[in-house]
Amino acid sequence: MKKKSIALIGAALLSTVLLAACGSKSSQPKDTNVKLGVIGSDADVWKPVAQRLKKQHINLQLVQFTDYNKPNQAVLDSDLDINAFQHYDFLHNWEKAHKDNKLTAIGNTYIGPLRVYSNKVKNIKDLKKGDTVALPNDPTNEGRALILLETAGLIKLDDSKSQPTTRDIKDNKKDLKFSPVDASQTARSLTSATASVVNNDMALNAKLKPSEAIYVEKINDKSKPWVNIIVTKKSEKNNKVYKKIVKAYQTAATKKEIKKVYDGSTIAAWDHKF
Repeated sequence: MKKKSIALIGAALLSTVLLAACGSKSSQPKDTNVKLGVIGSDADVWKPVAQRLKKQHINLQLVQFTDYNKPNQAVLDSDLDINAFQHYDFLHNWEKAHKDNKLTAIGNTYIGPLRVYSNKVKNIKDLKKGDTVALPNDPTNEGRALILLETAGLIKLDDSKSQPTTRDIKDNKKDLKFSPVDASQTARSLTSATASVVNNDMALNAKLKPSEAIYVEKINDKSKPWVNIIVTKKSEKNNKVYKKIVKAYQTAATKKEIKKVYDGSTIAAWDHKF
């Protein structure tokens, strides 16, 4: 009888342990997969964020693009959940061009000043009559590049245009020629153009040193449209997982990573005082 009782007790204990083990396994939270679209070296800033999010059972998958025109459509098509490649003004213009306003910003990331680079002159004032300047050709960045060149004293623009193009240049004393190209080609244009206005992520990909720029865009209260953002569908703006991703990004650790990856050329914007 004793042996039978001991066997029964042992069996009962084993059943309890197995049930507890099964219960603890089933109660573990499942990982949530989130696809994030990025361009260029932004992936290097996001990789440590993705590592931190694993502790919260969020699997952040980075999807790289080279074309500015694709990540927004990918979110709308549900090929991505969120993206982080554009600033407010780009999103506004993209929505106008596509007659679509189903996207929204859910958090600020950084602001990267435009820079003018040249392999031929050391100072922007050294540009000569008839020299060619390459510009990014998307509506947002072309207008921004022209405003930068006006700030540098090279041209005068029609003040009534909030989104100027080369057609809105009223004064061009040096008779500079402008060559609008895809943003990904602005750095390569330095082999043919005298100077080129290059976005900071494209400059980094091309291994251009920020310290060697011949002119840098000034950051002030008028720079708010150029603040980069994390974007998703409006229907998902209150998604709790996406809010955790924004919170995981907007940290002191990310500030250090932005400074490191962009060689001090880029400013964290979520708490910047413009």
